[in-house]
Amino acid sequence: MGQAARKLVEETGATNGVSRKFGMRDKLGYLFGDFGNDFFFILVSSFLMVYYTDVFHINAATVGTLFLVARLWDAVADVTWGRFIDTRKSGKNGKFKPWIFRMSFPLVISGVLMFVHIPGMTEGFYLAYAFVSYIIWGTLYSTVNIPYGSMASVITSDPVERTSLSTFRALGGALAGLIINVVGPLILFVDNKADSDRFLMGAIIFGILSISCYMACYKLSTERIVTLETEKPKGNLGQTVKGLMKNKPLIWLLASALIFLVCFMLMGAVNVYLFKDYFGTAAALSIVGFLGTATTFIAMPMVKPLVARFGKKEVAAAGVLLAAAVYALLYFLPNLSATQFISLLTVAMFGYGFFNLVVWAFVTDVIDYHEYLTGLREDGTVYSIYSFARKVGQAIAGGVGGFAIAAVGYDSTREAQTQGALDGIHALATLVPAIILLIVFLILTFLYPLNKKRTIQLAVDLAEKRKG
Repeated sequence: MGQAARKLVEETGATNGVSRKFGMRDKLGYLFGDFGNDFFFILVSSFLMVYYTDVFHINAATVGTLFLVARLWDAVADVTWGRFIDTRKSGKNGKFKPWIFRMSFPLVISGVLMFVHIPGMTEGFYLAYAFVSYIIWGTLYSTVNIPYGSMASVITSDPVERTSLSTFRALGGALAGLIINVVGPLILFVDNKADSDRFLMGAIIFGILSISCYMACYKLSTERIVTLETEKPKGNLGQTVKGLMKNKPLIWLLASALIFLVCFMLMGAVNVYLFKDYFGTAAALSIVGFLGTATTFIAMPMVKPLVARFGKKEVAAAGVLLAAAVYALLYFLPNLSATQFISLLTVAMFGYGFFNLVVWAFVTDVIDYHEYLTGLREDGTVYSIYSFARKVGQAIAGGVGGFAIAAVGYDSTREAQTQGALDGIHALATLVPAIILLIVFLILTFLYPLNKKRTIQLAVDLAEKRKG
């Protein structure tokens, strides 16, 4: 594979000196990684906008600009860090795990600092503080999330085991979501209003939990697929770029993941305003958070048999279509009570939950496809490209969310919003997700090429190529 004498060696835990096959310990370790990630990721995606608008009193459109700029920078940081990781050699604890250990502490500290509010400062100070603290946190997030995401492809090469890792990763995120979205509103809001002291207290609590999860991920996970090389590979950037451009599964996964994430982030941001202002009950967000996690638990045992029978692509597409149909129905039923709305919303969350449960297995497939095309095992680079698309999606969602909330007439200084603003918030929370999810369904169904048959064949072909 190139001039460097490289080969992939799958060992049973040889990287940490322990002979151990893939099992529940790896699944739990990988679960804890996203558990730690999402304590702050979900806190930020769900509540940072309302913190900036209602505590810092920054205009929603300006917050949208901040999110857009910061996430675009994060996307560049992802790719840069991914290339950096791929130039590092594996150590006794693996290639990716050590970076999770090293960078998780500064990441969590920066996350807590985002929610520090100094009373009596100028509007310009709050704006500058928001920009600097948010961009620092996003950059440090890349230094942990890129090695964590890349690690899945070196824990195991078995497609079924990788689906299990993807499912457990989604479960980790769902558990963090359960805590943030259920307990979060009870901590963060006082009398239906965002409270600065409560936000800081919540950030500290979630930070401690986050560090604990990162350490569990580090201790329990084992990297098995090791790249051995007698010399550092040189001149591979052109071959890498060429392979990425030819990698149609990667291209269409990037498109669908970017668009889906725009939807997911937009829903998270807008739902705060929907329940706080449209339905008049921020506490209902806790119920939505609980039900969102409950649907993940219900879907989890269904994923493996469904994927085994129909394939990852097919299961994800069907779930997304169901969610799109439910959101369209919600748009045409504007007079529902909060309870009725949440009941239908639960069906939508169950539908798109299948996409979240298998998407990380999609990523390991496209990493394998890149190796099949180029002969290069570049887990960090390919994963960082995928993460780049996710960050662009977050940038778009953050920007569009802020601009859209401002455009419909939301005013944080008003005790009650105008009817026009409320109707606009309802449309943002229902019609927009319906359209976006329909687009994701069409991409998965008609453009993403790795169906069940082709994925199985890829694993066979790649195994033969490695032997050669």
